[in-house]
Amino acid sequence: MMAESRTESLVIPNAPAQDDATGQLTRIWQDLLGIPSIAPHQNYFDLGGDSPLAVQLFARIEKTFHVKLPLATLFEAPTIEGLAQILRQETPSSAWSSLVPIQPHGSRPPFFCFHGAGGNILIYRDLSLHLGSDQPVYGLQSPGLDGSCAPLTCIEDMAAHYVEEIRRVQRHGPYFLGGYCLGGTIAFEVGRRLRARGEEVALLALFDTMNWHKIPLPSFWTKSYTAVEKLLFHAANILRLDPPGKAKFFSEKVKILRGRLPVWRGMLVGKFKKNSTATKSNSRILSQIWQANDDASMAYMPQPFAGTVTDFRPLKQYRMFSRPGVKWERLAEGEKVVVLPVYPAGMLVEPFVRHLGDALRKAIDEALTYSQASAASPKALTGAV
Repeated sequence: MMAESRTESLVIPNAPAQDDATGQLTRIWQDLLGIPSIAPHQNYFDLGGDSPLAVQLFARIEKTFHVKLPLATLFEAPTIEGLAQILRQETPSSAWSSLVPIQPHGSRPPFFCFHGAGGNILIYRDLSLHLGSDQPVYGLQSPGLDGSCAPLTCIEDMAAHYVEEIRRVQRHGPYFLGGYCLGGTIAFEVGRRLRARGEEVALLALFDTMNWHKIPLPSFWTKSYTAVEKLLFHAANILRLDPPGKAKFFSEKVKILRGRLPVWRGMLVGKFKKNSTATKSNSRILSQIWQANDDASMAYMPQPFAGTVTDFRPLKQYRMFSRPGVKWERLAEGEKVVVLPVYPAGMLVEPFVRHLGDALRKAIDEALTYSQASAASPKALTGAV
């Protein structure tokens, strides 16, 4: 009945453009998601859509409608009818921006999270759900994801740009910042810059983040050892789960691997077809952003932060991360360590991400309580600029 109803709606004479957009999007979604019947109001993520598949989805949208939309549009319009409404406009409803409202509702102070090496912030969607519907969450994505400009190439430039983006939503502190891997590195520099302006950074949360500059380029043997460690960590994560959890975790890891494929494809294209039109393909853009972010993380030399860092760590970490200076105790005035019941590369993945969500919400609550107490009694605030 649903398919018949959709077919009837496509022949309404008074709205051919509207129905054409909806119909074409429906066919694209059905093809990519492998679902024979999808209603216009159904949510992309609820249907099993993920970040890697979104790359293909938006490539198909660009090819069909000749409009390039950022992946983060899925936060604004996660349904066929929502995307169709955006595509019907001659100009998108809002200009492309690094700042993306992942979950903008709620009375609590917003939590700002920063992209990893891939540049997009869809990785934080599940985390935002576990933080609760009353916790606003905003993501900062890499400039250049829409192909309109080259990616930024150093952490300092990224942080300067993101500070201005954040201040469009929240003019003054207290600020709550965080990020995974490279995202934590960017959050650290953003926190430094906000403190230098005299703003309060109530929470600086680093999720499995290192001082990458202190990690030397790996040798063949180091790479081999790390590859074995990675397999063991994946196995350890799986062994911690019940059968449904194992299936979910394995499915999520397959999605992550699928997300790497366009990046690897783009790197190969860049090596062999440097001057071709393929340099503007989605996969090439993703690979350029990934490489630029990786290079920036290794070159970044963090300076001291006048505040406390909350370091969210897995149960164990790779041996190469045990070198002196790789952690943050020498760079921050204070450090809180939160150990999560998960091994590396699992804390943002279902079903383990709920542990990070619970721990992060608790950290936000504690930081908010301290900030409010400090505002009531300014003498209690330490480390102020």
